[in-house]
Amino acid sequence: MFAVEVRDHVMIAHSLPGEVFGPAQGLHGATFVVDAAFYAEALDDDGLVVDIGLATALLAETLAPLNYQNLDALPQFAGRTTTTEFLARHIFDALAEGIRAGRLGAGGARLAKLRVQLHESHVARAWYEGTL
Repeated sequence: MFAVEVRDHVMIAHSLPGEVFGPAQGLHGATFVVDAAFYAEALDDDGLVVDIGLATALLAETLAPLNYQNLDALPQFAGRTTTTEFLARHIFDALAEGIRAGRLGAGGARLAKLRVQLHESHVARAWYEGTL
C-alpha cells in the first residue's frame, strides 16, 4: 500500500478529569504535532497517492477550529474526556468527512485508509486509523 503523510500542529488547553490522569486533571496546555497519513492501493496516472498540497490544506483547516481553544469549553466536547486518543479519532472523522466531500480532488476517491497520529511529546503519541 502506498501512503502520503502530512504534518501540522495544534495548541489546545483542556483538563482530564479522573484520578488516573494525575496532575493532568487540572487545566493545562498541550501542543500536539499531528500527522495524517493517506493510503491508497495504487498510484494515479501521475504517480500520486493524493495531492500533498490539498492534503496539507485539509489538515490545516481541520485543526483550525481546535487551535488555541480550551476544549473543555467547546460544546462538541461537553461531557467527553479529550484524551490524545479521543482527539485522534475526532480529527480522523473530520478529515474523512472532508475526503468524502471531495476536498482532496479525484485522488480522495481512491483512498483506502487514513491514519491520524498525535504526538503529545517527544516520547509519547497516539493514533487512530481506519478504512475509508
